[in-house]
Amino acid sequence: MNDDNSAYSLRSRQQANMAGGINETANGSPRPNTTSSYSSSSSTTTTTTTTTTSMSTRRTSPFLPTPLETLALAAYPALLAFGTLFSVLSPQTRGALYDAAAQSHSPETAPSYFARKDNVFNVVFVKRGWAWITISFFLFVVTHPSFRLNNRNVNSSSSSSSSTSTSASIRKVQTAVARWLLVTAAWALVTQWCFGPPLIDRGFRFTGGRCEVAAEAVAEGVADKADAFTAAACRAAGGRWSGGHDISGHVFLLVLGSFFLLQEVGWVACRAGGLFGGEGGSPREERCVVMADGAVKGAGVEAADGERTRTGELGLGSKFALAVVALCWWMLLMTAIYFHTWFEKFTGLLVAAMAIYPVYILPRWIPALRALIGLPGI
Repeated sequence: MNDDNSAYSLRSRQQANMAGGINETANGSPRPNTTSSYSSSSSTTTTTTTTTTSMSTRRTSPFLPTPLETLALAAYPALLAFGTLFSVLSPQTRGALYDAAAQSHSPETAPSYFARKDNVFNVVFVKRGWAWITISFFLFVVTHPSFRLNNRNVNSSSSSSSSTSTSASIRKVQTAVARWLLVTAAWALVTQWCFGPPLIDRGFRFTGGRCEVAAEAVAEGVADKADAFTAAACRAAGGRWSGGHDISGHVFLLVLGSFFLLQEVGWVACRAGGLFGGEGGSPREERCVVMADGAVKGAGVEAADGERTRTGELGLGSKFALAVVALCWWMLLMTAIYFHTWFEKFTGLLVAAMAIYPVYILPRWIPALRALIGLPGI
């Protein structure tokens, strides 16, 4: 009778423990419920896998800059805002005489060496800014391993792989030069020539500006009427712009040129050097593109197989280009502090952004345009 009661009691405890997630051995000692543990572990693994898959398939919009590009772009208004605030809050800058017509401080009363138009950085670098941008770009193309026809990362024993690598390198050079031509055309149209006066001078005239001395000279019959239509001719005639809105050409040049180099050098260096590690050690591609069938995929799907390998080299051209970018940012800050009104600087930034979008963002969602000018690093 006692044995029956003991057996019945043992079975009762085992049933109760199994309901609570614990089994007992034959001698009554507790044993973990492996079925419950396995079920919990499986549930956790499934949840983790689902979360990882969701994170890996999340893509940036092909219509907007990537998070990395947004961070780089945010530096420009931040520099301009900081410089403008500094010019207002600094007693030396606020108290210095500023000639709005000449857009400069007098050398005798300038609050800083960089506030003088004749400072060496302005004369040698900014005034010849696009030449520096062009030199650094082509030096980068010539020296960086990803543009070389004899790419060392391709197996030379395979003629098919070698041919593919050569074609990819030639196309990368061609599309990079095409983008440089487009950005250079934007710079020329805005600051140099647009079927006559450049867009900056046309905007100044459209908003009511004129060349004062040139107008007097024309009235006296001393100067030709064409002298009144360009800033260069106005200065040559000893005149000065007055009355209109003058878009900051310095801001336009420094923003457009530096972001152009950041795009061309940055994405190539990231892909070739593997600076952003993805799964399996491959570079993670932030940019997304719209394919011909309407599908949205990572831009890396259009890269040739030989381009996916790492060179691990930054190169002389990359370092020189990044030094030019750093100097552009410094001179942009100096311009923000000592030259132009805040609205003139804002419009210079806006016009530069209008030139950047069609070259670097628009091709991501227009496959036909992307086929012509490509994407940096692809």
